[in-house]
Amino acid sequence: MKLIVVGPRGKMGKFITEIASQREGIEIVAGVGPVGRDYIGKDIGEVAMLGKTIGAPVVDDLESVIDNCNVIIDFSTVEMGMRSLAAARAHGKALICGSTGFTPDQVKEFHDAAADIPVMLAANTSKLVNIMFKLIQEAAELSGDVDVEILDMHDNTKLDAPSGTAKEIGEIVADARGVSLEEEAVYGRCGVSPRRHGNIGFHSLRGGDIPSSHTTYFVGTSERLEITHHSGSFKSFAAGAVDAAEFIQDKPKGFYTIKEAFGL
Repeated sequence: MKLIVVGPRGKMGKFITEIASQREGIEIVAGVGPVGRDYIGKDIGEVAMLGKTIGAPVVDDLESVIDNCNVIIDFSTVEMGMRSLAAARAHGKALICGSTGFTPDQVKEFHDAAADIPVMLAANTSKLVNIMFKLIQEAAELSGDVDVEILDMHDNTKLDAPSGTAKEIGEIVADARGVSLEEEAVYGRCGVSPRRHGNIGFHSLRGGDIPSSHTTYFVGTSERLEITHHSGSFKSFAAGAVDAAEFIQDKPKGFYTIKEAFGL
């Protein structure tokens, strides 16, 4: 597999570069960073702070290197993610995108691109998080008439709230209940704000360097069930992203999910 990493200086991109560089059968051919960064033109090993060079440059134009790869991994920003999608579709390259914060119309563009390329839009590439999703689905189906609240915690540079993972949890709960998340979601509370029966609550904490933490509360009378995943670093997500790239590299065009990559 010949791989391009978009955003190799980012908190996820650094780990993706490190893990991919250590995998047999993977060659990193380039990295892509934003225009104007002082590391453009340097080796991706240096940019990702691996302590070594690996012979792949970091450029600021994906189009200039895209024909050298067969898979692109992008965990950068919404804006760069949309540019990566357009380039991947134009050049027939597989794309794994893990950025969050896309609008519904932008998400639709990823699904539309599946008519031409293999593509995966994955809010969370941790295997244990995806096992957590299955547990939440079962709990939502079996717990009956209880209140559900979702808490996500991330570092103080996280841009979107709730997180993409929290939104996915909400969708799982709503689907299990046969309701619309758009109609039932409540985002934080302030002042006089009584809980309406059937609401799905979202709460987001941001601080320090918290990598990722999600808890779903199923609250009944005199009892509650909590399903939680904590991440100690972004390495688990990066490893899953590289696993997903290996999974998708030889797949035909279509929209794939991280659950398929993990066999879940």
